[in-house]
Amino acid sequence: MPARLTILASGSSGNSAYLETDEARLLIDAGLSARQIRQRLLGIGRTPENLSAILITHEHTDHTQGLGALAAKLQLPVYCNRLTKEAIELQFKTRFAFRLFATGASFEVGDVLVDTFSVPHDACDPVGFLLRTPSANVGFLTDLGHATKLVIERVRPSHVLVLEANHDVKMLQDDTRRPWSTKQRILSRHGHLSNDTAAQVAQEVVSAELRQLYLGHLSSDCNRPELAQQVVSRTLARLGAIHVRVEATSPNVPGPTLPLGQVPDVPPSGGTGHVCV
Repeated sequence: MPARLTILASGSSGNSAYLETDEARLLIDAGLSARQIRQRLLGIGRTPENLSAILITHEHTDHTQGLGALAAKLQLPVYCNRLTKEAIELQFKTRFAFRLFATGASFEVGDVLVDTFSVPHDACDPVGFLLRTPSANVGFLTDLGHATKLVIERVRPSHVLVLEANHDVKMLQDDTRRPWSTKQRILSRHGHLSNDTAAQVAQEVVSAELRQLYLGHLSSDCNRPELAQQVVSRTLARLGAIHVRVEATSPNVPGPTLPLGQVPDVPPSGGTGHVCV
């Protein structure tokens, strides 16, 4: 059976994805409540009790919210680096079954090889992942202010990539609810990727092997899914990369489960097409 990926949620309010292979059932980040994670897993016929491990990119609440009531209660292995572990312990004041990795190192969970790499973001020691499964390589690249050469190099082998497209710059600048200091943080080189910078990253990462590009971590009030998709799709179309399916994710509902190794159809118009499940 091919590996399968489901984006359970992605947005400023919470991020979590589920990857399943023959030998591993992994949660990548736990940024929803434990109740929401359970409900969304049940929606695809899975339960938290059967998880092999949880992988954490960094300690911010929109990536760790469900850890306390999920990982601690079920004593699920939690993979992160040392500084992220220390930050999580300060947040939750509880015991977790941590499995520590050094940033830049690789480790195995069942039949999945996990490559880790540093990303520029305002957290203690944030990382991205490239998960090498028997079916395909899945990259996770969210929460970063810019993409370094190392980041581009590490995610280029991806067949499927979750890439941050947090905000539209003008919508953020015009937003009246955020103070200027917050806007500066978001726009900084350790903040978040805009639609335009996400398109630039996609341009540098795209290859003949990349088939699916999920746009993640969209701001609910400083971005629109159709706008993010339009900006990135237009850049890829200019390159002739019409083989890449671009899809915006949602914080509110899980996306369709994607069987890895099966190439989704990309309609000639550059629309979203349909995922065969």
